[in-house]
Amino acid sequence: MTKLSRAMTDILTELDAYLCSEDSPPDSLGLSDLDGFLTGVVCTPFPVANWVDVAFGAGATVPRRIMEMVEQRLAEIEAGLSSTTPALEPVFWQAPEGHAIAMDWCEGFMEAVKLNVTTWDEFGQSEIGAKLMSPILVHMFDDDGNSMFAGAIHTCG
Repeated sequence: MTKLSRAMTDILTELDAYLCSEDSPPDSLGLSDLDGFLTGVVCTPFPVANWVDVAFGAGATVPRRIMEMVEQRLAEIEAGLSSTTPALEPVFWQAPEGHAIAMDWCEGFMEAVKLNVTTWDEFGQSEIGAKLMSPILVHMFDDDGNSMFAGAIHTCG
């Protein structure tokens, strides 16, 4: 993993303040979810035209400065993952006890997966796909609180 630059940390702080404010569209993703979603968009093997509708809600009006910050984060994720030695510094929440909370980030990533379930399902069925998706799925639960990871193991194993 790489360490976020001071400039990116400032951008994420400002972006988080906006997303938590009354000014943000009601259907906006939170910061950690948004970061996971943007990572999923970068990892998707085809261009994702409607990502803004998922990130902020269909038809939402977002200030230009906010879109620029989101696009900067998207570019940083893409640069990190496409480098010779791929690197990613995900934005996780931190619990009061100090441990990372990855569930929101993983949920955001899965929002990108939902944009083309067939492609991602085929990838998840492969050996490498199952290996790469497992750390995300282990943090996912259905509406009844059941782990989605158990289903993934059963499907792939």
